[in-house]
Amino acid sequence: MPKTITIHRQEAVSAAAERCVHFGFCTAVCPTYVLDGEELDSPRGRIALAREMLDSGDAPSPTAVRHLDRCLSCLSCETTCAAGVSYHAIIDGAREYIEKSKARPLTQRLLRSALARVLTTPSLLRPAAAMGRLLRGAAGRLGGPLGALLSLSAAPALAAFAPRAEAAPRPPVHATRRVALLDGCAQSVLGAEITDSAKRLLARAGVAVIPVPGVQCCGALELHMGRRQAATRHMEQAVRSWSAALQAGHIDAIISTTSGCGSVIKRYEELLSDRPELSAQVRRVVEATQDIAQIAASLPLTASGAALGLAVSYHDSCSLKHGLKIERPPRRALGRLDMEVRDIAESHLCCGSAGTYNILEPAISDRLGQRKAAHAAAGQPDVIAAGNLGCLVQISRFTPVPVAHTVQLLDWATGGPPPRGLEDFRPKPPQAAANTPTPAATPVPATAGSGDLLW
Repeated sequence: MPKTITIHRQEAVSAAAERCVHFGFCTAVCPTYVLDGEELDSPRGRIALAREMLDSGDAPSPTAVRHLDRCLSCLSCETTCAAGVSYHAIIDGAREYIEKSKARPLTQRLLRSALARVLTTPSLLRPAAAMGRLLRGAAGRLGGPLGALLSLSAAPALAAFAPRAEAAPRPPVHATRRVALLDGCAQSVLGAEITDSAKRLLARAGVAVIPVPGVQCCGALELHMGRRQAATRHMEQAVRSWSAALQAGHIDAIISTTSGCGSVIKRYEELLSDRPELSAQVRRVVEATQDIAQIAASLPLTASGAALGLAVSYHDSCSLKHGLKIERPPRRALGRLDMEVRDIAESHLCCGSAGTYNILEPAISDRLGQRKAAHAAAGQPDVIAAGNLGCLVQISRFTPVPVAHTVQLLDWATGGPPPRGLEDFRPKPPQAAANTPTPAATPVPATAGSGDLLW
């Protein structure tokens, strides 16, 4: 093949790969390496594959494609790396290269193209999700990505996140702030109750949610699938729309309830560095974007007592923990409203959701999901919480313990409806809550990225 494949910031990607000095600290925290101990399924091995592929300019080998595709992009390795390797740039560049080379079989390329199109277009996702629910009984017979897709459509969390007509959010009477709410392409269809919970919570604090026309998608899903051109189009469109609303004073901030989207928006200055004409707008958007967990602890909220003593097993989504470096704020917000927050073992390991990973790599994804669910359910918590829809859907497939988005619990604790599965919960007296055994877990280091950003 002629050496004509070019990728975004190829020199920067190659430079990042050259920083790897093979210390190997990353292998202990890489989910796929932890499962099977395969060197090419470690960050170190994947960096070597990416370097060889990019340096040669040739078509990727089947081996390179297979092992690079198995990466979850969880960035646990990047958090641990002593050399400061920007692994996200390497894996994004490698995936763009593979996508442009058309190295995958035609059937895989068509499947990936369909997923990228449907999952980022709510008008297509809505009927597709309905069809999936009708056909979910065939999941076991189909197997592979299609079987995984149908299996996901039966995840208990999806039924729990359906909107409630009786608890539709209302805007605040006297708004003190105005924000745009980023709920993600998939969440707007599959997790509408999460968005409604955020609106109710913000309204109680006097924060109005203002629609911003023109924002279709943040580009995260397409970026992680190697579809750089499509991702860039969505990023530019979002930047122009949000920046105009910020500059005109229509909104004060952009609040994300889906950490996978928020973590990519925070990288816009890097991802759109070849668009100098947008630099001021990009910076404005990046600086204005916050995860709802970052502001929840500082909102003027009053606990209703409904969630007093609720035992919450808190799962750190990779995009929050490793992407945004946010760990303490969600725990502080939940604890402030009388909930007992528990960390879980192996909190640094991915649950296996990872965007479309649980569709495209179901075997590895299911093993990670089972492992995460077992840790999260240890000690019999009342609920498992996280700040990302994909994680909650994944975990709910492997445990009967109810799952809820962090913002749903905060909404309930301040006057909103209980998340589905917690309707029968009764507040626990402080002494009873204190006597509830807490399982051993990985502690949160005092110096770990706090993500603190007060409102």
